[in-house]
Amino acid sequence: MGDSVPAPDKPTIPITVDFSGGLEMLFSNQKRHSLTIPATDSNEKPATIAFLIDHLCKNLMTDPRSEMFVLDKHIRPGILVLINDADWELEGEEAYELQPKDNILFVSTLHGG
Repeated sequence: MGDSVPAPDKPTIPITVDFSGGLEMLFSNQKRHSLTIPATDSNEKPATIAFLIDHLCKNLMTDPRSEMFVLDKHIRPGILVLINDADWELEGEEAYELQPKDNILFVSTLHGG
């Protein structure tokens, strides 16, 4: 099923990440990405949305204009984040611990240019 078998000492989490409102252009013009990410960060703490944002910028973003997605390592104002169709503010925002099969949606509400 998956492309690789994770090492037994490095558990992973399968998630889906969607981009909309123009953000997909930063990520290979692809709206949906099925990912398998490390279950823990470099400090062996559970992977959170903050970890995911950093992971996306380092491993999935193909456009050099990262400031359109993040500012000071946080999601840029004007980008809505939904975790399993719920506003991330209800889920703890960047502190939310990712769960297997989560669907994370990033939607830009910024228009113009």
